[in-house]
Amino acid sequence: MRRRAADYRRPVRIRLSYWILAVLVIFLIAGFSLFLVQHNQHHDNNVEQPVLEIKAKSEQVVHRRQNFTEEISSARSYARQLAEQMTLAKAYVVIAKEHNNLLLVWELTTNIRTCQFLLSKAAMREAPMSLDEAEPIIKSLSSLIFKAQDAHYDIATTMITMKSHIQALEERANAATAQSTIFAQYTAESVPKNLQCFEMKLAADWLMKNSIQELADGRRNSLQLVDNNLYHFCIFSDNVLAVSVVVNSTISNAGHPKQLVFHIVTNGVKYGAMQAWFLSNDFKEATIEIQNIEDFTWLNASYSPIVKQLHDTDLRKYYFEGSQDMTVEPKFRNPKYLSVFNHLRFYIPEIYPQLEKVIFLDDDVVVQKDLTPLFSLDLHGNVNGAVETCLEVFHRFYKYLNFSNPLISTKFDPQACGWAFGMNVFDLIGWRKENVTARYHYWQEKNTDKSLWKLGTLPPGLLALYGLTEPLDRRWHVLGLGHDFNIDNRLLETAAVIHFNGNMKPWLKLGIGRYKPLWEKYVNQSHQYLQDCVTS
Repeated sequence: MRRRAADYRRPVRIRLSYWILAVLVIFLIAGFSLFLVQHNQHHDNNVEQPVLEIKAKSEQVVHRRQNFTEEISSARSYARQLAEQMTLAKAYVVIAKEHNNLLLVWELTTNIRTCQFLLSKAAMREAPMSLDEAEPIIKSLSSLIFKAQDAHYDIATTMITMKSHIQALEERANAATAQSTIFAQYTAESVPKNLQCFEMKLAADWLMKNSIQELADGRRNSLQLVDNNLYHFCIFSDNVLAVSVVVNSTISNAGHPKQLVFHIVTNGVKYGAMQAWFLSNDFKEATIEIQNIEDFTWLNASYSPIVKQLHDTDLRKYYFEGSQDMTVEPKFRNPKYLSVFNHLRFYIPEIYPQLEKVIFLDDDVVVQKDLTPLFSLDLHGNVNGAVETCLEVFHRFYKYLNFSNPLISTKFDPQACGWAFGMNVFDLIGWRKENVTARYHYWQEKNTDKSLWKLGTLPPGLLALYGLTEPLDRRWHVLGLGHDFNIDNRLLETAAVIHFNGNMKPWLKLGIGRYKPLWEKYVNQSHQYLQDCVTS
């Protein structure tokens, strides 16, 4: 067999077709492009995210409501700058008026109004004031303030002027305070409409019902009125309902009401109403006497210096028209001290010449315990049994009396303890022996110029009864329900007599609500006249 000759030619290389290569190239390019696109998107996202957050935050700042108080208190705000300039401009308005520079006054006032408008506008829209808004008025006010300073309204002048105006404002404030105090005292002394209605109905009964007048005449000379074996109380007032509460509360807490005798003195206007009330209501058979102060013909100006003083024109002007002297406290000009009822307590021995011992009660007290044990209390030779008030720091003689006057300083101890009127046990035998009423007259005559004391009936009482007063246990008489909001409840519960001394009387709307029920408990609320007058 013939062998084939060897082939020394190079083997042919198998070549990829061009279209395959083209496809590969395209895929490579597409993959690289895709990588670049994804990388750019990731970078863009990282860059754009903070921008969006910043934009969102800026929008939040723009739309957040501006607190104008913070704005005007900020040292860098235009609002604060305007407010400060406006305050200074107002000061220069006052000074310019005093120097009759009316043009400057008008210019400052106009700019002040513009300032007020801009500040009000900024506050209403709750957005900070812009420079464009504030700049014109700031420049205008700055120019005017410089003009004012250039017109010799320097800082020293401004301070002196403003100081004088502050003093004038303080004086006006003090005058307003004094006036409001006087008005409060007038309110306390006035009778509410419902009580006026009540008293008018009673007065009509007295005038129209002869049976009441006949009953009053029949009781006028009762032997019980002068029986010293009974318990005698005296009340001086023109307030029918208040007196009724005093009598009713005393009777309600007494062991033997039939042994109680009440001596009531009122004026001619209220005499009929007082008689009608006490004669037409049941007071557990207690004896009640009503007297008209106008029947006390012996109590006249020739006998009593206080009656003479009460009719003095200058004194009435002092109380009713006030005083220009602002150093005088308003309470020292209280018109209630013109009422003779406040001074009648010094004439008890003359009013009741046959009585030996009485208990004096103010018309603004409520009795919570039996008071008859006080009649057997040993006063150790003293004339007046009273609760001392010097447990409170300021109730000593030097607070009531003028110790710079030798008449006072040489005869009395400034640290002597004060005591209270309102519930007092009077030994009338001792009173007459010591001639206390004459002492009272002596001190009233010495005080015609008000150089010894300013206020009311307690100071002359302290003088006339000095060394003649027996201190009683504090629980017999608790004071302050007409002005003190914080009296201890335990003290109120154990008190024999609670006293609504002060302007906040329980029959007035301004009475302290916490204590009113203690008084209202003894008001005859079911009486037809009271119901009619409350609803009318």
